[in-house]
Amino acid sequence: MMMRRMGRPGLIGLAARTAVVAGTATAVSGGMRRRGEEKQQNAAEQQQYEAQQQQDQINAAAAAAVAAQTAAAPAAPVVAPAPAAAADGGSDVIGELTKLAGLHTQGILSDAEFTAAKAKLLGI
Repeated sequence: MMMRRMGRPGLIGLAARTAVVAGTATAVSGGMRRRGEEKQQNAAEQQQYEAQQQQDQINAAAAAAVAAQTAAAPAAPVVAPAPAAAADGGSDVIGELTKLAGLHTQGILSDAEFTAAKAKLLGI
């Protein structure tokens, strides 16, 4: 009859116990690492969402400010700077034409007025 030894475990029992402990430790550390990464990812997504919300609020406030300023201030005509005189003391024809075109584009001069002023400037 075979006798079983009582007391300390044998070599196989010790190896099996070590494997179980190591496997459990690996599983626990992997789970903790995964949870930590999920928390970091969620925190990053939350920060990105909050930053986007803040940027949307800034854009909305800027648009409202521009709309309020546009509504409050009358449209002032943009006048081109006075053209520099030519070296011979005559007028700068190209500068004057540019100025007339700007006034026509802004709607200050009608088509007929623009045509008449251009003809007068060019001597036609």
